[in-house]
Amino acid sequence: MNSRSGNQNLAQLAQLRKPASNGCENESRSQPSNPSCQSNFEPLLDSAEAAALLKVHPNTLKKLARNGEVSAIQIGKLWRFRASALNDWVKSRMS
Repeated sequence: MNSRSGNQNLAQLAQLRKPASNGCENESRSQPSNPSCQSNFEPLLDSAEAAALLKVHPNTLKKLARNGEVSAIQIGKLWRFRASALNDWVKSRMS
């Protein structure tokens, strides 16, 4: 795997997947003063999308998730990944 292109792909996807800023970054989570402010949610990647970013087989990525090596959540039989968590994992492996 070319780590530079892999990191660029993850960074690009993270930028694409980030929710648009609505001016609520400094709002308190418990009681926002602006009722239109909602918490930001990062969309989740399925195992095929996440594996394509890392250029690994989806089964390899699922095995890493089962072993707790990669941050993921399992919903029923399906695994979901955050692009930002994958990017952090790649950075930690490079250090």
